[in-house]
Amino acid sequence: MRELPLPLKAVVDQLAGLPGLGPKSALRLALTLLKWPKERTADLGRSILELRDKLCLCGSCAGIADEDPCFICVDPGRRSEQLCLVAEWDSMWIMEQSGMYRGLYLVLGGLLSPLDGIKPEILELDRLRVRLKSNGVREVILALGTTAESEATGSYIKNLVERDYPEIQMMRLAQGIPLGMDLKYIDRETLRQSFAYRQKF
Repeated sequence: MRELPLPLKAVVDQLAGLPGLGPKSALRLALTLLKWPKERTADLGRSILELRDKLCLCGSCAGIADEDPCFICVDPGRRSEQLCLVAEWDSMWIMEQSGMYRGLYLVLGGLLSPLDGIKPEILELDRLRVRLKSNGVREVILALGTTAESEATGSYIKNLVERDYPEIQMMRLAQGIPLGMDLKYIDRETLRQSFAYRQKF
């Protein structure tokens, strides 16, 4: 089969490098972009170029935001005594969409996985210590999922908190979440129930 035209191949190769997209899906997307009006593709291109420039990490929760601190961290209606730990940004957004939680967050930036080179020093544990010292936190809620990496990370954080901040209560989401499931794939009702019936950890 003849090679794709070079400009099309360049876009297909870039798209195929995204999670969940293979070469066929990437080709379909690229061909869809070709059918769009020129202005629409230009708008998409500008949005992608500006993505990094217009977003920042919140200095408090390490979430993606368009200002620092983010709108969640400055919301006076939030329960500052509760701190929910999530692995990644998308898990934080899933929690927000559930509408169940009104405390504050901290995005760890991953889960412990020595085989993948993710060690404790890579995670936002220094930021966690700062939050536990300064914000009147009384309850830490682990919303990390139920994978082996989640359990290892949860145990590590539990030991850290119990050693250095014994007055803080450690909780985890109820185990209605299937074993081995990443939090971002949980439906809203299961997440809501898991949060409502969270357990001591």
